[in-house]
Amino acid sequence: MLLHIIARGKIARSPEAELVARYEKRLSWPVKLTELPETGGRIPEAQTPYRTVLLDERGKDLPSEKLAETLGRWRDDGMRETRFVLGAADGHSAQDRAEADLLLAFGKATWPHLLARAMLMEQLYRATTILAGHPYHRAG
Repeated sequence: MLLHIIARGKIARSPEAELVARYEKRLSWPVKLTELPETGGRIPEAQTPYRTVLLDERGKDLPSEKLAETLGRWRDDGMRETRFVLGAADGHSAQDRAEADLLLAFGKATWPHLLARAMLMEQLYRATTILAGHPYHRAG
């Protein structure tokens, strides 16, 4: 299953970009990164069937194991792509939230977009290692 991260704004050369690249290299699942301008731009057509996850402060704060379980179930159900969408500074529209398969939050705090992108990549890496039985994740 393709993990497709779609984000508003350019990450450019930054410490966050280094983290994103580090986890992208480690991921055993295929990954695609799409950067869109702050406004406008077109999201590429999805490989169907697919699921959409919006990173949203009103979303569910899932434990890593639950995110892994969800991704594993979608993979096993034949999803070809899961899209993780990080919105612009104003967040996502009500329509986008209603149409999403999952609203995901990293706690109740508000995170800078670049840091949220790096955190997402780490969580995707962690989820795939959990599914593979790799010792990276240490359940408490």
